[in-house]
Amino acid sequence: MSRQSAPGTRLDPWFGAYANRTHGLKSSETRALFAVASRPEVVSLAGGMPYLDALPMDIIAKVTADLIATEGAVALQYGNGQGHPVLRGHISEVMAEEGIHSHPDDVVVTTGSQQALDLVTRIFINPGDVILAESPSYVGALSVFKSYEAWVEHVAMDSDGLMPEALQEAITRLKAEGRSIKFLYTIPTFHNPAGVTQPVERRAQVLDICRREKILVVEDNPYGMLAFDGSVTPAIRALDEDGVVYLGSFSKTLAPGYRVGWAVAPHAVREKLVLASEASILCPSHASQLSIATYLETCDWRGQIADYREVYRLRCEAMLGALAEYLPDCTWTVPKGGFYTWVTVPEGINTNAMLPRATTALVAYVSGTAFYADGQGSRHMRLSFCYPTPERIREGVRRLSGVLAKEVELVAMFGPHVPGQGRDVHFPAPDIA
Repeated sequence: MSRQSAPGTRLDPWFGAYANRTHGLKSSETRALFAVASRPEVVSLAGGMPYLDALPMDIIAKVTADLIATEGAVALQYGNGQGHPVLRGHISEVMAEEGIHSHPDDVVVTTGSQQALDLVTRIFINPGDVILAESPSYVGALSVFKSYEAWVEHVAMDSDGLMPEALQEAITRLKAEGRSIKFLYTIPTFHNPAGVTQPVERRAQVLDICRREKILVVEDNPYGMLAFDGSVTPAIRALDEDGVVYLGSFSKTLAPGYRVGWAVAPHAVREKLVLASEASILCPSHASQLSIATYLETCDWRGQIADYREVYRLRCEAMLGALAEYLPDCTWTVPKGGFYTWVTVPEGINTNAMLPRATTALVAYVSGTAFYADGQGSRHMRLSFCYPTPERIREGVRRLSGVLAKEVELVAMFGPHVPGQGRDVHFPAPDIA
């Protein structure tokens, strides 16, 4: 009887044939949680899944059915490598809400904004090149950066997002070391995972630093339209068209199943993005693009986004109220939109080590260590409020409080777990009165 092969080990017959860049690849902590978090008895505060029950499914179904009935031969055919011109025009209209002035020719449609991020990294990064990223940063971005063998340098944040003085210090130090810095990756609005938003004045400061140092800004903005009060903060791209690549997505404002995102880039960068995309996938899904284009043309998409805002506002209120009631010894960020809050637990607690006990108690979260490239984050966790009902959110936090209380007892008896090396970010305790 033959032994079963294990990918990435000596039992894998292709072990010596893989490219060097695959050696550090591993399943992300969020994906590893899905099998547990998807069980109905588990309250998942882990995944950033939109609450799709808020969509008018009858309208979505009719739009799709009418499209296939009338333009099926076009919708199901190969398309343009840059994306359908009609959809690119609508994307320009959507971005105008955030102060971005663009022509449809500036837009490259991608298979979700994750592919856009992959393409940007592919065309800029050689092994060992530096990418500046907030501390903490989006786990999916860190996976992409690692796959292209980039060095991620985390830059400190506070309750107003990326700190300009920390950015300048990191750039000065890295350049003195002779390092090649290719771009700054930032999520300035309703940050994933921290939940904070960078004020316009600070965005201008960050942009001025990057202009002066000749560093490209890659702005990832999937949550920018989801302010609870309906306001829209101007995108960094609205301040500079030449030094910013903007990444957008319909995954959070419509539905992730369409897998439609986009990039807006300076002309020369855009051309390389199109070539890289064609080499990777030939073209994004024509059917998905035309479905979204038809939806944007015929439906009240602004009203739908307003509905989403209200859904997430109520869930965020439930999350913050439950944290104040059940986890008074923790601190957390107070988001004004988006999907997440970032929680700091008491000294000595390791959220990564605690996670198996949490899932046993039927509650799931993402440990802060997932959002760093260098082992930081052991005193933090990301809690997502976008998908569970307010009642389930309260129950999840209640369960989490029991797990944390037992963890505090264990630390008192046996001492703390050894946290990851590096400088953890510490947000000031919010006013929750």
